[in-house]
Amino acid sequence: MAAQNWLQRLSRAEDDRWLGGVCGGLGKHTPLPSWVWRVIFSLLFFCVGTGLLLYILLWIFIPKEH
Repeated sequence: MAAQNWLQRLSRAEDDRWLGGVCGGLGKHTPLPSWVWRVIFSLLFFCVGTGLLLYILLWIFIPKEH
């Protein structure tokens, strides 16, 4: 039940954003800070090549913070 509530509250950040606010939003709703999410997406992009695609999909599907 708690995981469902966490996913329902997930939103892109308006104040902690560089590009789309995805990492800032993940930082607010998870125990990891936003800079760790930025490092994770960067590593996924440079090592595996999927970080940019995943970031863009999250940017599209996660709503903006109200």
